[in-house]
Amino acid sequence: MSATKEVKTKFSQAKVKEILSDYRLAVESREASLIGRREVFMGKAKFGIFGDGKEVAQIAMAKVFRKGDFRAGYYRDQTFMFAIGELTVQQYFAQLYAHTSLEADPASAGRLMNGHYATRFLDDKGKFVDLTQTKNSSADISPTAGQMPRLLGLAYASKLFRESPLLKDFKALSNNGNEIAFGTIGNASTSEGMFFEAVNAAGVLQVPMLISVWDDDYGISVPQEYHTTKLSISKALSGLQRTPTEKGFEIITVKGWDYIGLIEAYQRAEVICREEHVPVLFHVQEMTQPQGHSTSGSHERYKSKERLAWEVQHDCIRRMREWIINEVMILPEEVDAIEREAKVSARQAKERAWKAFAGDVRRDQSRVTEILERAIQQSDKSAEILNIKNDLIKSINPTRLETMRAAKKAIRFLASGNVETKGQLVEWLKNAEEDNFDRYSSHLYSLSDESALRVEKVEAVYSDSSPLVDGREVLQACFDAALTRDPRVLAFGEDVGKIGDVNQGFAGLQSKHGELRVTDTGIRECTIVGQGIGVALRGLKPIAEIQYLDYLIYALPTLSDDLACLYYRTKGGQKAPLIIRTRGHRLEGVWHAGSQVGMLLSALRGIYIISPRNMTQAAGFYNTMLRSDDPSVIIECLNGYRLKERLPDNIGEFTLPLGVPEILREGSDVTIVTYGSMCRIVMEAADDLEGFGISCEVIDVQTLLPFDIHNSILESVKKTNRIIFADEDVPGGATSFMMQKVLEEQGAYHFVDSKPATITAKEHRPAYASDGDYFSKPNAEDVFEKVYSVMSEVDPVKFPVLY
Repeated sequence: MSATKEVKTKFSQAKVKEILSDYRLAVESREASLIGRREVFMGKAKFGIFGDGKEVAQIAMAKVFRKGDFRAGYYRDQTFMFAIGELTVQQYFAQLYAHTSLEADPASAGRLMNGHYATRFLDDKGKFVDLTQTKNSSADISPTAGQMPRLLGLAYASKLFRESPLLKDFKALSNNGNEIAFGTIGNASTSEGMFFEAVNAAGVLQVPMLISVWDDDYGISVPQEYHTTKLSISKALSGLQRTPTEKGFEIITVKGWDYIGLIEAYQRAEVICREEHVPVLFHVQEMTQPQGHSTSGSHERYKSKERLAWEVQHDCIRRMREWIINEVMILPEEVDAIEREAKVSARQAKERAWKAFAGDVRRDQSRVTEILERAIQQSDKSAEILNIKNDLIKSINPTRLETMRAAKKAIRFLASGNVETKGQLVEWLKNAEEDNFDRYSSHLYSLSDESALRVEKVEAVYSDSSPLVDGREVLQACFDAALTRDPRVLAFGEDVGKIGDVNQGFAGLQSKHGELRVTDTGIRECTIVGQGIGVALRGLKPIAEIQYLDYLIYALPTLSDDLACLYYRTKGGQKAPLIIRTRGHRLEGVWHAGSQVGMLLSALRGIYIISPRNMTQAAGFYNTMLRSDDPSVIIECLNGYRLKERLPDNIGEFTLPLGVPEILREGSDVTIVTYGSMCRIVMEAADDLEGFGISCEVIDVQTLLPFDIHNSILESVKKTNRIIFADEDVPGGATSFMMQKVLEEQGAYHFVDSKPATITAKEHRPAYASDGDYFSKPNAEDVFEKVYSVMSEVDPVKFPVLY
């Protein structure tokens, strides 16, 4: 505090110190944004997107963010992350440079562009740390509003921990549900359906979700009148405001430059959220974005001169500076000194980050340069190698790809000569490829001891007393055992609770285990999945049901953009072992007979895709996945719930391994590879073919991701020398995936004597009724004729042409 001020400040010394510290942080964050933009234009970084203009509000929000709380935000939140102590300015720049080191960038190890924040939920062994003693940020994604489904789940977990007596012992996961889930979103992104779906669900569930909308009146170049009814999301959603007789949201509005107003409003919001478990919409208006949307464009192109002038006048740091001078009574020169110190600190952090990043990259560059220098002396292609070396060392901002390219180009000129340096380059390449796999391609699936691939197989046990029951009863017994065994297990989805799902797999389990364990939801597939992701992130074991595989498309962005890459984009720092339960394949009708497996295989790498042929197999896979820390989609056969199956005596304990096909029928002429409901159809056709002297080996792959990890299908092809892939997906869908795996990866093309074939559904979705199903999807006659035609080419005398 200035001793030369004549007017005494109304703030205590401790408060003045806090205010000046906050101001310094805001200035340092702003300087980091400005430097970041320059680094992109200098070519040291590829792209920049920054949080300038949002600094003061984020500092205020950080003041009520406690240990144990969770964040699901977006790429403008750098100041908040600085303020809660979970991001340093040096780490911020390390991410900007894409430094592939967990020490340098703990959020993503350089895998994500800047502005994507995450803390480490897991220790080195993949186990959850004590989440009540850390300030937790779930891993950001770029798609706007994509954080909202997960935010709902993070908040819902607090409700579960508070209201479920069975969860009271998990003290490292929650402090009696007192945690708030903080979400941030830009005003334009509130137009997304994910936002509206999550807001409605939070109001229904009454969970401690605090959504801050950073409102700067634009969405890139598009102004507010194109985005939001009434030009205000808080006005548009005013019907959600709770009343003395109706539950709902608390809605709070405040200006983004009002330091004291923001702090007081966030303190009020915290009490409502944390103590009452009421969701809060916190609308922060009159924000600015001084550098525009990102480094890919200039906001001067679409903002008027009047708007740009208004933004200068209403910049939150400028307004805070004026307030500090006029109200806190700090001399301008003292504020200037704070600003100079903050800017120097940001520049120093940038220099440290660049030095660490460049030094890491140059180590490989130096090693390859040394080898190339020796190669120049030894090879008769010295001129060509010299050019390669010179191109490598003249790089201003070196990258790993330049070093890799140089090594590979040099090997081309050393290929024909017996040169010692060729071996050195080959050895370097081998090591570099392993290192770069770890940097850029590792951690797609769990590497911990709880990996689904490490769950020990337990055989199903049967006895004379094992009853013959409907398939749905097998699932019911499995889910009952899981809920009894582990209090962290819960299930939710449309119609799952009271009636026990539309096919009765959970029948009676809500009344037995309680509404918190087996729960109905609204019709909202996107946030059912998001609810599951958030709950799983917090250490629970959710089963989120999507009623039909066709409806999974509504949740596909959340599954693909968020869940599938969560473990990968944090390089093992966060996990969400969510099971998505759904049903598909055979039934009747365009929207109730989905087999869009090829779509899932393309979009959901990072999630295991399991397609059991019956409910006993499904139960075994549920038991496996509930013991693992990997996410999965389990697709039950729609037409199998009423078919009779023998109930294992150890229904809650037996497990099935992933990636291990099962031979359903041994044969010698043709290998038929399939899965799901097609297993029964193929087996029916195989019986008919046997009567005509054709022996089929039928293989159920069981899981498509992972696919046949022991190459067992190859061994079958070695025996039969012919292979057919059959499923209910469209042509070129999952059958093409399986063909590539077997013929190319496993090398089965060496052993085939006939052209490989596929059996698929038609290109359209299946038509209604039995005839529609028959003429839309493969039937036993289709399988018979395809196999017969293959054998007819082999021996036309024995198998004359049918048609």
